[in-house]
Order: sequence, then structure tokens, then C-alpha cells
Amino acid sequence: MYAQLGKILLSKGKVVPLTHKNYIPKRYTMSIKTDSINVLDLFCGCGGLSLGFEKAGYNILMGIDIWRDALLTYKYNHKYSKTLEADLSQLSPEKVATAIGGAPIHVIIGGPPCQGFSVAGKRIVEDKRNELYKSFVRMVAYFKPQAFVMENVPNILSLGGGVVRDAILNDFMNLGYHVTYKVLTASDYGVPQNRRRAVFIGLIDKVFNFDIPIVSHKVTCQEALSDLPDRTIANGNPYPTESQSEYQLLVRKHSKGVYNHEITEHNEQTKRIIAMVPDGGNYKDLPLELQTTRKVHIAWTRLNSQRPSITIDTGHRHHFHYSYNRVPTVRESARIQSFPDEFIFLGSKTSQYKQVGNAVPPIMANAIATYLKPYIS
Repeated sequence: MYAQLGKILLSKGKVVPLTHKNYIPKRYTMSIKTDSINVLDLFCGCGGLSLGFEKAGYNILMGIDIWRDALLTYKYNHKYSKTLEADLSQLSPEKVATAIGGAPIHVIIGGPPCQGFSVAGKRIVEDKRNELYKSFVRMVAYFKPQAFVMENVPNILSLGGGVVRDAILNDFMNLGYHVTYKVLTASDYGVPQNRRRAVFIGLIDKVFNFDIPIVSHKVTCQEALSDLPDRTIANGNPYPTESQSEYQLLVRKHSKGVYNHEITEHNEQTKRIIAMVPDGGNYKDLPLELQTTRKVHIAWTRLNSQRPSITIDTGHRHHFHYSYNRVPTVRESARIQSFPDEFIFLGSKTSQYKQVGNAVPPIMANAIATYLKPYIS
């Protein structure tokens, strides 16, 4: 589905500005199908949520974000979707409607940053940061989609003693939506990671049932990563081994080679310390004099080869491969997040780690999208 990496949107080594005129190739101009379920993705990042919905047969009209690196990756991998670089707290729905050519929006998806809520005691205070969430509400109020899906960190449900959760429910109920919410664990849906996310789903005239089927077998780190070696693979080179699990067969299905597998070379002391930590272990397995060398509770944590991964971060380098004495590569992190190998990340390696870590796991997003589809006319 995705083109080769050689068509990266660069011009003489400089990033091409994100304008519709010079950024969206004519061959990818969208044709709006009258029977399509059109989706608008807010705070889209690199596009994990969009990818899950796209794989479920939805038509992703546009992804909007303020982070250019993420949008470059988004556009490269979502060839038929438009992108808009904008501060959503300042973006008017009218401008979005013009950018998508007046097409109807049936579903709005996205995850406003959790730092967009400013709470004092048990009330939401007047704070400009709250506009990040309010912009999601404004888009829903303007486009009146049949459904919306909003995801966030689990503690959004308890923030301020539940005041943020109640504000979310009230804001959308006042727009005529029936809203349900639940904390979902990504590994329940085939993602090799125990990532937990709070998901709010709103419908007009219907109530969403969160009985999304879960998998009978949770994918382990070994099943996700065992075919990738402890060495850098140049972008586009072939896989060094055959697939060794059903999950690897799935993520490699449409890929033409390995991308984003550049290993991090740690100093000798780091490699010596992590070598002391067993598969699935952490700082508690180290000698006492080494346990406090990093001042965070997740320090020196190895992934457990026989379990789904712990929640990966955005590249803070505290989580190590279950076998190799290094942090996972961007590709290995993307595997843990359930991105297919054909999904290629652009930008610096630091930026790529951040893009992966901030994303919604596509396979979990696909489970939500698939189960939501019958609710939409």
C-alpha cells in the first residue's frame, strides 16, 4: 500500500513546507466516495489511530497536528489523506471544512494532550491550555459527526477527583451525544504491549457497547522481535531471517525490506550494567551500589521475552531489549506498538522514537474501528 522510501518529501536537503499546493501530490488527490465513512483525525501525530481506522475500511480525509515531523511521517504513510499543520487551539472548523473541500465528516478521532487540562482542587480552571481539549469539542460541535473517538491516558478519569471526566461527558452530552468510556489494554487486542488508554466514544441516538472481542493469546516480546538482529540494517535491506511467529508474518506482510532498524551504541559502562539484568528484570537485580545510578523507578528494565512489553516511552532509554544489551531500535519499538513494517518513520532518530512512543497502537485502533463500524449509518 505504501510507496518506496525514495519518494521522501525532501527538496535539496530541506523539508518541503506543509502546504496543500506543494505537499500533496496530484496522483494522491482524494476522490470522495458517497458510501465512505469519512474520518477527521485531530492531534494525529504520526498516524497510529488513523492507520487502525484505515485498515478497517474508513476513509481518512485529513490528519491535523502542530508537529511537522509527525506530519511528514503521517503523509508519507497515508498517501490518500490530506495533512494540515496547525495549532488546534487556534484553528477554526471553517478552515478545516474548506481544506477538505466541504466533504461530510462521519467520525472524528484523536487524542488531545493530557496536559491540556488545568485543574485546581475539583474544578477546571480558566487556562489557555484547556483550549487543546476544547478544540476537539468545537470540531465535533461544528461537523456533528455520527461518532467520535477520543483517547487519552487512563488517569484522565480520576484527574481532579473525576472533574475532567465529568466535564468531558457533559460537554459532549450537551451536543446531543451518548458517551461511554473504558480503559483498554492494548495487549487484549493483539498488540505486544500492556499499554492502557482511556477511550471515550460518543454516538447520536445510539450507545456504544465496549464488548470488543479480545484475543485468546497475548503476543510476547519474543514473538514480536526475534527476527530482528543485534546490528543495524540499512534502510531497505532484506530481512536477515524468516518470520518466526504469526505476529511477524502479519507485520512483515507488505514490507519490501527493513527500515528504521539503527541500533544505539551505548558506552561500555551502560552495556556492562544492563548485561547484569536478566530477561524481564530491572534495577532490583543489580548490586546495591548500582541500583541508584539512575533516579527513576523504571531504570535498567529489560523487556520480558515471554510477555507483552511494558508501556514504551518516547526514547528515554530506560527500557532495554530482552536479550541484547541496548535499547530497542525504532523498528523494534514500532513492532511493540503494532505498526506494520511497511510503515516508515521519517525525521531524526530522536524524533522517530518520540513519534512511535506518542502513537496509538494501530492494532488496538483497528479493533475499536471495526467494532464501531456497525453503529454508523
